[in-house]
Amino acid sequence: MLSETDRKLLRILQEDGRITNQELAARCGMSPSACLERMRRLRERGYILGYAALLDPEKLGQPLLIFIEVTLDRTTGDVFREFAEAVRERAEIIECHMVAGGFDYLLKLRMPDMGTYRVFLTTLAEMPGVRETRSYPVIEEVKSGVALPV
Repeated sequence: MLSETDRKLLRILQEDGRITNQELAARCGMSPSACLERMRRLRERGYILGYAALLDPEKLGQPLLIFIEVTLDRTTGDVFREFAEAVRERAEIIECHMVAGGFDYLLKLRMPDMGTYRVFLTTLAEMPGVRETRSYPVIEEVKSGVALPV
């Protein structure tokens, strides 16, 4: 169970993953050694999975964000497994979620432009088990983030 202090630590870390232990401790009203110990426990218990830099997709030449619904031809373990393996090999697929409902997977992609995406569609159609896809290019990102409510 998380204490309110643990939750505060996690909220601050989500805002600024590069904060120093000294500053984090000060903002939480604790000593640096106590803060370091709490952080160690949160990592060991799996609350903190890792640290990453958030990159600007436009500056890296990948401004186009697309969501794709994927329906498989069969919903069997082997088809799920083969499709998942194929997805993991594609760097432009930045997220893949198996979902319940009218389709099987929801993909999130970053691409340089529609021409590159058109070429990718051929590859997607040839992935194991793919029967049908529906694409949703994003016109405007209204809210985007990775922080969890803590």
